[in-house]
Amino acid sequence: MIGPPAPLRLTRYARGGGGAGRLPPAVLDRLAGPAAETHGDAAVLLPPAGRPGEHAVVSAAAFCAPVVDDPYDWGRIAAADAFSPVYAAGGRPVMALNLLTWPHAALGDDLAREVLRGGRDGAAAAGCVIAGGHGADGTEPTYGLAVTGVADPGRMLRPEAGVPGVPLSLTKPLGLGVLNARHRATGEAFPAAVAAMTRLNAAASGLALAGGVACAGAVGGTGLLGQLYRIARASGVTAVVEAAAVPYLDGARASARDGFVPPGTHHNLAWVADRTDFGRIAEDERLLLADAQTSGGLLLAGEIPGAPVIGELVPRGEALLVVR
Repeated sequence: MIGPPAPLRLTRYARGGGGAGRLPPAVLDRLAGPAAETHGDAAVLLPPAGRPGEHAVVSAAAFCAPVVDDPYDWGRIAAADAFSPVYAAGGRPVMALNLLTWPHAALGDDLAREVLRGGRDGAAAAGCVIAGGHGADGTEPTYGLAVTGVADPGRMLRPEAGVPGVPLSLTKPLGLGVLNARHRATGEAFPAAVAAMTRLNAAASGLALAGGVACAGAVGGTGLLGQLYRIARASGVTAVVEAAAVPYLDGARASARDGFVPPGTHHNLAWVADRTDFGRIAEDERLLLADAQTSGGLLLAGEIPGAPVIGELVPRGEALLVVR
């Protein structure tokens, strides 16, 4: 007797999902050239001088291969991930365009509709309108958004605004890369990871602005250490991380120990290794700190309610990053 067909697994159609599937940061640095020294996750167009009251325009784009097998959840995750750079700049998204690549012959229409429905619901939760977009046939499914947001030019978050003596806070736990890699390899589901990835960074961004925070970045494909490196490099400081204070999702440490470490995480660690004083921190811990996240939290140079303090900024030393 022939049983029901096995459920289709979207992650099997992707070479690498989410933040773990992006170009290595060292390659992006070479491609971006000098702009990489101070670039943030989003582009910001400030209003002309002498025109008070106008908004700054914040623009960002992000798309990724599936990190989970459920198409609706993947759509919501991809939307939240695309909004994160806008929130990291202190803005709010107002309009977005779909970016979809779809192997139509292999996957058909129904799954694509669910992905787009997830993106639409994720955008609605952000108070953002999706106004069309672009789709292409391809061998690997990818989905994301090109996002336009607005911000108060006098109250923004910038990666180059870090100063010595300020604590570092993290608004979501780490471990999304290794848990997604485990899900892709085994099919094991991690509801807490999905909940973290679909949670918008809107509230954290608002609290940061209300608390006078000036410096922030979104923890994404370059991992926590990669975002710390960007902030330290742009701000001319050294970032110190207290490894024991960094929060992780349940199962993250076990997944790293079991070898479910995506290639993007290894690329991230290699990118920052010669700029980091790791002291006696073990390799598994280093990989987790560099783990490539999809729709991770905000890294703030400052404190907000509910976000653990994981370190501080200090005057520039020999190493840009210190982990102890």
